Amino acid sequence: MPDRDWDSELKKIDRRLESVSDDALLPAPRDASPELQARFAEERRTTNTFGVFARLSLSVLLGVGMLFWPYSARCGVGLAAYLGATGAVIAGGIWSSVWTFRHRAGRAHTLALLIVVWGLVLAAIEVLPRVGYATPTPDHPAIWSCG
Repeated sequence: MPDRDWDSELKKIDRRLESVSDDALLPAPRDASPELQARFAEERRTTNTFGVFARLSLSVLLGVGMLFWPYSARCGVGLAAYLGATGAVIAGGIWSSVWTFRHRAGRAHTLALLIVVWGLVLAAIEVLPRVGYATPTPDHPAIWSCG
């Protein structure tokens, strides 16, 4: 099969899928009652990608905003607030990834998963020196509380 051009084959498949409506791709169950079929049709009609990208935009803004964290995160309350904010980045990434997965938005899903990884990296930078796994530095000491 080395003589087959897979790029052109996949392009043909993509064109065929683009020409098919969502109703044909995701039909309601055949044995469903008319009320259930109407509900499926209404759900498909009202589903749009605006909500997906709004969630993703909020998560991206939160992740980027962490680069400009204005408070000290060396110890104490500042550290707790910073770790809480990184938890919010992780939660926002998970929230976005669930919605992007449900709405079959592949690139947006990848970005949402990268936001989760970004939040984990930010948290790891602060937590790992304090639990003895990474070498402490003056910016990231091995202490949790100030004093």
